[in-house]
Amino acid sequence: MKNGNYLFTSESVSEGHPDKVCDRISDMVVDNYLSLDPYSRVACETLTTTNKVVIAGETRGPEFKKEQIIEKVRECIKDIGYDQKGFSWKSQTNIESHLHSQSKDIAIGVDSKDNKDEGAGDQGIMFGYACKETEDLMPAPIYFSHKILRLMAEDRKSGVLQGIEPDSKSQVTMEYENNQPINVKSIVISTQHSKDLSQEKVREKIFPYIKKVFPENLIINLKEKDVYINPTGRFIIGGPDGDAGLTGRKIIVDTYGGAAPHGGGAFSGKDPTKVDRSAAYVSRYLAKNIVAAGVSEKCLIQLSYAIGVSKPLSIYIKLGDRDQSKIPELVKTINQNFDLSPRGIRELLSLNKPIYQITSAYGHFGRKPKNNGEFSWEKTDKTSIFQKLS
Repeated sequence: MKNGNYLFTSESVSEGHPDKVCDRISDMVVDNYLSLDPYSRVACETLTTTNKVVIAGETRGPEFKKEQIIEKVRECIKDIGYDQKGFSWKSQTNIESHLHSQSKDIAIGVDSKDNKDEGAGDQGIMFGYACKETEDLMPAPIYFSHKILRLMAEDRKSGVLQGIEPDSKSQVTMEYENNQPINVKSIVISTQHSKDLSQEKVREKIFPYIKKVFPENLIINLKEKDVYINPTGRFIIGGPDGDAGLTGRKIIVDTYGGAAPHGGGAFSGKDPTKVDRSAAYVSRYLAKNIVAAGVSEKCLIQLSYAIGVSKPLSIYIKLGDRDQSKIPELVKTINQNFDLSPRGIRELLSLNKPIYQITSAYGHFGRKPKNNGEFSWEKTDKTSIFQKLS
């Protein structure tokens, strides 16, 4: 890494990856509860395997019959695109729901009462990051890894990409010079496909997405031998039929592709009172606004919480080397202008809405804010607060 020169790699997985199927189902449960009661509490885990889905967790809010949840699970699987011998939205896949009421002990620590503000739902550390490598202020390798798979999924669902099945993975290695990405060194794409599609045909169908995704200047030196498409050969059996899936097993894919630390807590299946989710979102929001304001070319923020305590125990900030002297004033500015309690975060980012299913694949960050409130943490509407430090 002499003089900031190195190779860095990130990966992504599609919505049809078994772990992402689980994330989607768990976030569907969160959205269903929040759609009827914005103050619902949900902690939902999902397991998938061959023709089997098991949901378990704790909830507090409106009553749902098991049959209602099971039908919603089938809708998720159908939307992802699974109707295969080993995993399908149809009745051949057995679905179990074991959701039950939230522990009263947890509720005591989390609920607001009398003069006590609402506390964090658990202890933990959460990180947010932003940098100037891409237009959405994300690290380039994870940004492009997501984009490849997202475009493939869109075309698969619309019928443009025939013979390609839902389970896919991507990996992008980039060359950095002076800490800036200058070239794509290699690309790996593995995708499930129909049994009548040869590997030559798979490559022919997938290769064009590289030119769709990457700016020409980043791939001008990329050799065809450094593009690996289904390098192990055929990939017919995939999804939960090929590998068991669990909620929360793709936390690096969900965040910054390894370019920034991770506190360890997954996002999917958790309502926004859980700081694993909401504090990670507000950390990204703060970091993105700081970079967008021109304070530094990159920003890392860590927040820490204790269960039942409303305010963060600590705020840590790291900027580009030339900007480290700005950190004390930056911490002061955040403390003066932002309420980082669980309630304050939810109100700031309007998180008590059914906005989470869409986050379950292709990254929680680097996405475009939407009119219904999805990806509100990606807005850069607080830059004026930080511009005095630029």
